[in-house]
Amino acid sequence: MNKIRKLFGIKLPIIQGGMVWNSGWQLVSAVSNNGGLGLLGSGSMYPEVLKEHIQKCKKATSMPFGVNLPLLYPDIDKHIQTIVDEKVPIVFTSAGNPKTYTSELKKHGIIVVHVVSSLKFALKSQEAGVDAVVAEGFEAGGHNGREETTTFCLIPNVKKHIKIPLIAAGGISTGQQILAAQILGADGVQIGSRFAATAESSAHQAFKEKIALIQEGDTVLTLKELAPTRLIKNPFFQELEQAYANGVSKEDLQNLLGKGRAKKGMFEGDLDEGELEIGQSSALIDSILTVKEVFDLLLKEYKEAKENMPVF
Repeated sequence: MNKIRKLFGIKLPIIQGGMVWNSGWQLVSAVSNNGGLGLLGSGSMYPEVLKEHIQKCKKATSMPFGVNLPLLYPDIDKHIQTIVDEKVPIVFTSAGNPKTYTSELKKHGIIVVHVVSSLKFALKSQEAGVDAVVAEGFEAGGHNGREETTTFCLIPNVKKHIKIPLIAAGGISTGQQILAAQILGADGVQIGSRFAATAESSAHQAFKEKIALIQEGDTVLTLKELAPTRLIKNPFFQELEQAYANGVSKEDLQNLLGKGRAKKGMFEGDLDEGELEIGQSSALIDSILTVKEVFDLLLKEYKEAKENMPVF
């Protein structure tokens, strides 16, 4: 049996990325109800909001779901307590040292997966005792790795050196790409951008429509001095570019970014002044679908790609 299906108790080895301002209970429960694993994006939630979304997920699905937990979240202890109290079975940690909380979470019977962008951190995660790793390539949206290693290079290298299950992420939005990730050695895939542009996503409709219009080259990795982030090129991004051209300091860059930019863009729909985080695979997305339609399409594409694979 597939390692990821067995680990999480799901029907399909497809995980929905826990994207801030996109991954509320409606998206998460829909993904889990369609056979994948939905993840709440707790990085954009106050502790009481996370609790509310967990409880709504429990009512909306009887299938496993989890929480994506950025380790740099300021109230992380409260999030962890909520996760433990609500008996969430699965946690994906990111943006921090996996040693810090893995043993504490596993002590409560929680399956822990850590998101990495390099072999170095995949090995550190394995040493920390995580149950699996997500190896996320440079193509991914939102917060990203500094190494700029592409998924096509990252997955086979990580697979060669770790013993625990491997989930591929970054630039995956089609069934063909799922098959390619499997061939490279992945046991499952994590998909973000394709699920951000669904009817059930908690993102603003204007942001979803923007995703469907994105073309190749319309996103870029920036803000490396703070936290590398892939953004859509919009007026706010142009402000960043001008600031870089003027030799902006790290402090001034932080002041320019300010607070709430991601919420303003993705959740409130300000396409000019907001921070619009999305992956390179958005160029492959041309419509807003329901989660069920996405799963149907992924499986159709996967089957056709497998059946029609060229032979050397």
